[in-house]
Amino acid sequence: MKIGTQNCIVFAGLLGIFLTPTLADYDINVNDNNNSGGSGQQSVSVNNEHGVANIDNNNGWGSWNSLWDYGSGFAVIRSFKKKSCIVHKMNEEVMPSIQALGMLAKKNKLQGRGPEGPPPKSLIYSVKPDKVNNLDQFGESIVTMCKGIPTYMAEEIQGANPILYPEKCFKVDILWILNISLCEEAMEN
Repeated sequence: MKIGTQNCIVFAGLLGIFLTPTLADYDINVNDNNNSGGSGQQSVSVNNEHGVANIDNNNGWGSWNSLWDYGSGFAVIRSFKKKSCIVHKMNEEVMPSIQALGMLAKKNKLQGRGPEGPPPKSLIYSVKPDKVNNLDQFGESIVTMCKGIPTYMAEEIQGANPILYPEKCFKVDILWILNISLCEEAMEN
């Protein structure tokens, strides 16, 4: 009888080892063919163990990556077209928690939600013209993503309207959950 109990314990231990990474990490892919704006394909990868979400938007030259580091409280958007990274403080009142992000992305994918659904929340940031010299202050994940790439800091603007100066804003739409506008006079299109 002891041998059977030991086998169950070993099996349960092995099951835990193999399931833990599966439960900690997951990916969600959304193909945005129905969007007339053609924002391409987006995917969300969540790593609960490290408290990081990575959102990728694959749309040729308009592609970008966003990394949300819930541990450090900072997020970054890396634009391929602009060849730069823009770091900003995460607004916890607007940006979903890491658990809610996964749930919202899955829900939107299953429901085929898109432009016809309720409007996403919006954040507007002002990008500072000076390059960031020390990426270490933002955490290891952001350092890894932006090392060797011109990086700028952005601050949230309350009550601003990007419609007043659309040519000066780089817009990032995340899975019909959140719209982020990064605005600055010196940013080139």
